[in-house]
Amino acid sequence: MALEHANDQNFADLVKNGVTLVDFWASWCGPCRMFGPIFESVSAQMPDVNFVKFEIDEANRRTPAKYGIRSIPSILAFRNGELVEARTGVMDPETLTAWIEELKGA
Repeated sequence: MALEHANDQNFADLVKNGVTLVDFWASWCGPCRMFGPIFESVSAQMPDVNFVKFEIDEANRRTPAKYGIRSIPSILAFRNGELVEARTGVMDPETLTAWIEELKGA
């Protein structure tokens, strides 16, 4: 599946099926800019997982508040619409891939 971009309006629809990772980020965040290409690269290698980017900005405050996002990048893992785990900070491709494999196997 292609990398999707979420906002407050379409978030629930994008995470409702299968394993979905959501990268909460902002354009002004240095670590987010470092992690973005890693997230995108891993998404291209795992077509059976949904990858979603959610840019935190003035227009999209409801979803980050609902999930208690206080630090970015924050990566939330959902299974069929239910939050199963969250991690904060930059991960290298190997760590991200290993985490996804754990999520898929659970």
